[in-house]
Amino acid sequence: MAFDGITVSCLRKELSDKLTGGRITKIVQSEADELLLTIKNNANQYRLLLSASASLPLAYLTDKNKPAPMTAPGFCMLLRKHLGGGRIVAVNQPSLERILHFHIEHLDEMGDLCRKTLIVELMGKHSNLIFCKEDGMILDSIKHVSLAVSSVREVLPGRTYFIPHTQDKLDPLTVAPEEMVSAICDKPAPLSKAIYTTLTGFSPVMAEELCHRASVESARPAGALTAPEREMLSHQLLRLMETVKDGDFEPRIYYRNAASVSTDTTFSQFGQSLEPVEFSAVPLTMYEEMNAQPFESVSALLESYYATKNTLTRIRQKSSDLRRIVQTALDRSRKKYDLQSRQLADTEKREKYKIWGELIHTYGYSVPEGAKSMQALNYYTNEEVTIPLDPTLSAQENAKKYFDKYGKLKRTFEAVTTLLAETKSEVEHLESVQTALDMALSEEDLVQIKEELVESGYIRRKIGGKKVKITSKPYHYVSSDGFDIYVGKNNFQNDELTFQFATGNDWWFHAKGAPGSHVIVKANSRELPDRTFEEAGRLAAYYSKNRGGDKVEID
Repeated sequence: MAFDGITVSCLRKELSDKLTGGRITKIVQSEADELLLTIKNNANQYRLLLSASASLPLAYLTDKNKPAPMTAPGFCMLLRKHLGGGRIVAVNQPSLERILHFHIEHLDEMGDLCRKTLIVELMGKHSNLIFCKEDGMILDSIKHVSLAVSSVREVLPGRTYFIPHTQDKLDPLTVAPEEMVSAICDKPAPLSKAIYTTLTGFSPVMAEELCHRASVESARPAGALTAPEREMLSHQLLRLMETVKDGDFEPRIYYRNAASVSTDTTFSQFGQSLEPVEFSAVPLTMYEEMNAQPFESVSALLESYYATKNTLTRIRQKSSDLRRIVQTALDRSRKKYDLQSRQLADTEKREKYKIWGELIHTYGYSVPEGAKSMQALNYYTNEEVTIPLDPTLSAQENAKKYFDKYGKLKRTFEAVTTLLAETKSEVEHLESVQTALDMALSEEDLVQIKEELVESGYIRRKIGGKKVKITSKPYHYVSSDGFDIYVGKNNFQNDELTFQFATGNDWWFHAKGAPGSHVIVKANSRELPDRTFEEAGRLAAYYSKNRGGDKVEID
């Protein structure tokens, strides 16, 4: 998915139309790298989410509120001091960079009108939120970047803000199309790569789209284009830039049909649900045969696509300590299981030593003193066997030696068999906890998983600490035929659903031979139709370790 300069241009237009002239009434720093601004304008209230997350930088308008932390971070306090009650006078985007400038007027301590700029950089791991004076001097940023971190630019209070131009790309909004095409064709690379490495704001997806519009193969060497092809590429580039300049955007998500499971509470999307392939602020003609869902605004599009992804990213960050504990214990248990498996394999020759002892007892009278081996008929298999002997021992002493080996290996076999079963159970338990962490969608889910690890002895409970209150509940779905389906999120919920909640005639589903959720279908003395069987089976497959497999067997 491409959050490129063209998408940012579409976002800038929306934010400019809705927020220009509005006053900032509330500033919340809900995460270490995220702001939520509340803005009132023309009798409407807007919430603007600004995230500088390295893994998922975002900016869009949302209806959802976020709680403020008990103690506001320093960057948030600085913004409240300067921008609280301030008025947004303009929202700009330099060139087609993935950067937004919010120009804000406010009254200083002396009551004089002054202007500040809040800069949002949406550039992957280099994303940042930077607060500057009107002259470009940085007052502060949500992430401090020193020369030890970046040799290109410092982002620290007192430094002058500038956009680093490290790749010398052309601005497609100001450079003539013919000049851009000439620069593209000078690149020794495939055409699509030459486009996005030459032009600011172009992602690989938009480069592919431009090639498709110009009817030129994207994999062809850029320098091999004919004169008519260059002219067509120039024409399509001009039309695309006119669309951006005019603000004639059509945000939409493109889908392909695929069997997937929604986490909604109903099964209206079951059957052939839709898998997102790409989103864009302009129509993508290369996907014209796919299903396209239009959106009224790019904010609605971004929130729809990224909301779940953002939640999962945040939960994964907050569960990192639990994941490390589980992974460490799992690695240790797997090593122990491998060692015990080798010890068990070594005991497989115990029966051979027992038979050798018996054969020496039977035929040892004919063995000469000092012999290093003996030939004997194995009366169990009617085969001739050669038995090694210690020449310093008598026949009876050799027999006793093999019986002692047999006894030791037998005791080892019995002990290791028990230990191996315990270790295997431990590995399966930890794998199920790992799967539960992958399914967690809220902090309440993590609380219950942590409590399970505490009770299992992997985490030590704090001295005087009490058992935490569990608020996480199993997922509840309603099948297309009206049957209630419940899905456990972790081992506690699985046990509760199966052994306490389910009653006679209910149905139980689980991925075969893999950690995953217990799925209970409440039958209520009715016969389950085939469609409900399929939907419950799909849930059991989706909420299991084998989620991404082409085929998942279900018990």
